[in-house]
Amino acid sequence: MMEFLSLHWLDILTTILGLAYIWLEYRASIWLWFFGIVMPVLDIFLYWTHGLYGDAGMACYYTIAAIYGFAVWKLKKHDGESEQLPITHMPLRLYLPATLFFCIAWAATYYILVTWTNSTVPVLDSFTNALSFVGLWALAHKYIEQWWFWILVDIVCCVLYVQKGLPFKAGLYGLYVAIAFAGYFKWKQMMEVKTET
Repeated sequence: MMEFLSLHWLDILTTILGLAYIWLEYRASIWLWFFGIVMPVLDIFLYWTHGLYGDAGMACYYTIAAIYGFAVWKLKKHDGESEQLPITHMPLRLYLPATLFFCIAWAATYYILVTWTNSTVPVLDSFTNALSFVGLWALAHKYIEQWWFWILVDIVCCVLYVQKGLPFKAGLYGLYVAIAFAGYFKWKQMMEVKTET
């Protein structure tokens, strides 16, 4: 048992932090950003030691994006008033730029992985990284569609982590898929309540 824990302690710890993060995201709580800063810092080391270099790099981005997300949620004013950022739909005009950014980020990350690392999963690793860029940006702006981005990322990550021998992280991302579906409907309900008031 001790050998198992010594081998998987970081996987277990980041999984626990990840559960707290997704629960707070589900509730649209600003505290999600605290866990969104701490967890990826630890994930950098976890992913690097398992050869998931794209994910390790992405964890660096997650840390910075969490600081940005906190600032947007905390400081952004809505309709000139200092109130909590509302949950909204992603404007249609942003879909094309977001898609172009995703494609460029996917290609760039893939190139980096195949050129400078010994990654054995460069296509999927770069895919999840690129889509996560878009997902975090959408989350920072409280667009409800962010949940659909995360559902796709979480499914692919779950498979990757099984392949890479990270059972707790794989289980976490499998759970993320279910919570993301629930989160979408929770946010939708919160949007409807806000619209009625």
